[in-house]
Amino acid sequence: MRYLPNISYRQLITLVVWVVLFTACDNNVVQESEIIEEPEKMEDAVARNLRSFLNYATDHEGKLDDSLQLHSIASVKEYYSNTQYKSLWSRQEQLLPLADSLIQLIEQARLYGLFPQNYHQQPLKQLQYLFAKDTAAQTSRRDAVLWTRADLLLTDAFLTIARHLHKGRLHTDSIYKNFDSTLGPSFYHAYLNKAFEQGRVADLLTQLEPRHKAYHELKAAIGSFLDSADFTKQYTYLSYPYKDSVSFVKALVKRLKEDGYIDSSVTRLDSAALAQVLVKVQKQRKLTVDGKFGNQLVSSLNNSDIEKFNRIAINLDRYKLMPDTLPQRYIWVNLPSYYLQVMDTDTVVFESKVVVGKTKTRTPLLSSHISDMVTYPQWTIPNSIIIKEILPALRKNPGYLARKGYHLAKWDGEMVDPYTVDWTKYTKGIPYKIFQGSGDDNALGIMKFNFPNKYSVYLHDTNQRYLFKNDNRSLSHGCVRVQEWEKLVWYIYGLDSTGAVKNNAKTLPSDSIRSWLVRKERHVIPVRTKLPVYFRYFTVGVKKGKLVFYADIYNEDRLAREAYFSSK
Repeated sequence: MRYLPNISYRQLITLVVWVVLFTACDNNVVQESEIIEEPEKMEDAVARNLRSFLNYATDHEGKLDDSLQLHSIASVKEYYSNTQYKSLWSRQEQLLPLADSLIQLIEQARLYGLFPQNYHQQPLKQLQYLFAKDTAAQTSRRDAVLWTRADLLLTDAFLTIARHLHKGRLHTDSIYKNFDSTLGPSFYHAYLNKAFEQGRVADLLTQLEPRHKAYHELKAAIGSFLDSADFTKQYTYLSYPYKDSVSFVKALVKRLKEDGYIDSSVTRLDSAALAQVLVKVQKQRKLTVDGKFGNQLVSSLNNSDIEKFNRIAINLDRYKLMPDTLPQRYIWVNLPSYYLQVMDTDTVVFESKVVVGKTKTRTPLLSSHISDMVTYPQWTIPNSIIIKEILPALRKNPGYLARKGYHLAKWDGEMVDPYTVDWTKYTKGIPYKIFQGSGDDNALGIMKFNFPNKYSVYLHDTNQRYLFKNDNRSLSHGCVRVQEWEKLVWYIYGLDSTGAVKNNAKTLPSDSIRSWLVRKERHVIPVRTKLPVYFRYFTVGVKKGKLVFYADIYNEDRLAREAYFSSK
């Protein structure tokens, strides 16, 4: 028995009106309805209508009417042009099984981190229902206009899903470097051709997904999340930081009413009354109680099941921007998780807690490789920190450098007395370098791992090891502090030693490194075995099969959500 979706009388009337009201303008003429009495002539009528419908949609930014829009209009039009505008998804007034399979996949789109409403879920369900009705008075199955619409929506849905599964909805950047991210329509057309040839949809489309193990672990955890998720209640999304304080407070009050913190009849609320409500909210949600709104409160209020799913979708799309394959061995630093992992053949060799950049001095996303290690390094302070923190202090008191254990020198190494410099004339930088000498009190600790990058950041030990006990470890100036730095040293040394043996080359004795550390000597240790390092940003992960949500420390989820999921 053909599947009949639950459809209300109101939805049925809406669909009928939707068909009747669809009229063309300009030079494109699209009929409201076209009843074909002879089934064998239906495909010719649909082919004729497809051309005029697509011309209309092309001239109206993909819109078929005020409420319906083709999301891949250029790709859809090109495909039909290549196939002489043939009806694709039906034969003799019957939907093909492939069409039913695609509609079923759309119903289950959330299992792929996709949104059913993006792929014409409701219109296709309604059309499926109309075509399935078989009464003497029913004319839907003889209406070429309805079959034309169904064909267009199904083709658009397939091509859009294929694109979203393959490259996602986020813009490609130079960090992720998925070289397939700019593929043209012909790439997806080939998959649609395969679908018709093979009569299958789901397993064919899944071939377009990333191969990363972490992607599939995250995708596999969606099912259990959806089993308990509640998408029925819509909550006001709060965008923070805000651009307009008045609009934000208005949205905040609306959101608090939705949870019953403020009575729905309240029309005005002064700042004192709002503060009292916020104290109550903060106590109930076990937040910092100060009666003020900020990132912590907003994150808690936004933490609905709908917003959690949005974050899952965003993070799945981040994997789609990455290259399909990663090296056999590499260092992976996921900034929001505050963890570094050393990976070998998809296996975690070891992991370490890390401290990453503060919001104002965030750690950048990057791809590089370890070039050398330095025992007892000096810290040459970046210009950004000099401008923001050190220059203002030097203007007040040149003795600031000595108090902090910093040294001032010319770039040729000649030391400079900070009291001889007129610090008031410098605003954008200084013609000197400021550095901190080697030692146990050095901010870089006793080991530094260098890798080429334009941001002057690196991995290193720290003299503030107590910070690794914190849950929130977004605390540095941008570099990544590594708790298990010793494990990383000997892992890298082991790779170099193995490579040296294979190539009959000399390697640095391990006793040398140990003696340098004991004597607190500064030495640069070249790394000959290329070990890639990736700094990435994933706020949803999986541990023991369960979803784990990390803090959106740099507001990357918020920006992606507002750009691509504002209607969800």
